Amino acid sequence: MKRISLILLVIILAVSVVSCSEKVTHADISIIGLKGPTGMGMAKLMEDNANGEADNNYTFTLTSAPDEVTAEVIKGSVNIAAVPINLAGVLYQKTEGAIQIAAINTLGVLYIVENGNEINSIGDLEGKTVYATGQGSTTEYILNYILEKNNINAEVVFKSEHSELVTLMAAGEVVLGMLPEPHVTTALNQNENLRVALNLTEEWKKVSDDDSTLLQGCVIVNKKFAEENKDAVNNFLAEYKASIEYVNANVDDASLLIEKFEIVPNAAVAKKALPNCNIAYIDGDQMKQNVNNLYQVFFDANPASIGGAMPDDGFFYKP
Repeated sequence: MKRISLILLVIILAVSVVSCSEKVTHADISIIGLKGPTGMGMAKLMEDNANGEADNNYTFTLTSAPDEVTAEVIKGSVNIAAVPINLAGVLYQKTEGAIQIAAINTLGVLYIVENGNEINSIGDLEGKTVYATGQGSTTEYILNYILEKNNINAEVVFKSEHSELVTLMAAGEVVLGMLPEPHVTTALNQNENLRVALNLTEEWKKVSDDDSTLLQGCVIVNKKFAEENKDAVNNFLAEYKASIEYVNANVDDASLLIEKFEIVPNAAVAKKALPNCNIAYIDGDQMKQNVNNLYQVFFDANPASIGGAMPDDGFFYKP
């Protein structure tokens, strides 16, 4: 009887260990992100999750409003968020260190679109009026930095929504506009006289140090949640990386998923835009170096753009 009891005890302990392990590595994770490039890399993971094939149980929310993402992160009602790169620094300061940046997910996606053929170099913007979106966000600081470094005096007029600027350009009411993908593709599809005049990622490289990479999107995690669910968060990052690699390598299939989950309304637009969306996955020390280099540029231009201060080491999640 003692031997049987001992065997039963061992079995119970083994089951308990497995159960605890599953609780550590598998979790319910809420994710919020923006439609467009910062959400496009999640398409395959969203499909796996819908099919019950993901390591965790994910709940995805996609929105077109950055303010909605900000509000949910500050409230602590989401575990993970995909946000513009500078917003991560702002949220780190606003939440007093309650969030961390876990990975870069989008490099440069900004382009100058022209109705005409006058703009062939950055110097051609001298004295021109450029319409743009994203006032007070990454896009404004990137454009201002490039213009300043090239000593170009151009008037920048901001519109509130990407879609508004696309409509104006498609109607021929705006000659020069700065747009991100996939809105560039949408505009080009609506007006055959529009063309991509400048790639601002290339213009950034020309005026920046060799170690400064243009970044526009990232993934942040709730620090407390990550500390309590380290394995589950690491599993998410591994799955997210695989999803991004799938999207970049399988444009046709990925475009259908991007439409299915309403990340971009149209698969044809997603397919055409994907090669120019610079979706990527960078974490660890490389992420830290890239973010610090970019943040220094933003901080020098306007400290408020990253929350008023350069972040400390606690800002960076370590897998």
